[in-house]
Amino acid sequence: MLNLLLGVGLFISPWLLGFSGERTPSWNAWGSGIAIAALALAALTAFAEWEEWIALAVGVWVTLSPWLMQFSNSAAATPVHVIAGTVVALIAAIRIWYTHSGHPQVTA
Repeated sequence: MLNLLLGVGLFISPWLLGFSGERTPSWNAWGSGIAIAALALAALTAFAEWEEWIALAVGVWVTLSPWLMQFSNSAAATPVHVIAGTVVALIAAIRIWYTHSGHPQVTA
């Protein structure tokens, strides 16, 4: 559920934080937000480990995208990407770890 909120939050962040006029960070937020929300919805219906691996990759992408796509100078876009991406990646990594360590399934 948290990833769904993070995905929606990332999607609407260009308008909320005022960087919708900046093409690269806006499109990255919109596309990444949709991907995170879609993965979260898929995970809510039925847990599958592959969804977590993709969520981990998307989270890492979102975290690093300000530097990889050269918008790290955006004071509004960079923090929201780094925070959302890091949280998504951490949630996915924890769920993957729990799956492989014999712990019962956790929901986030």
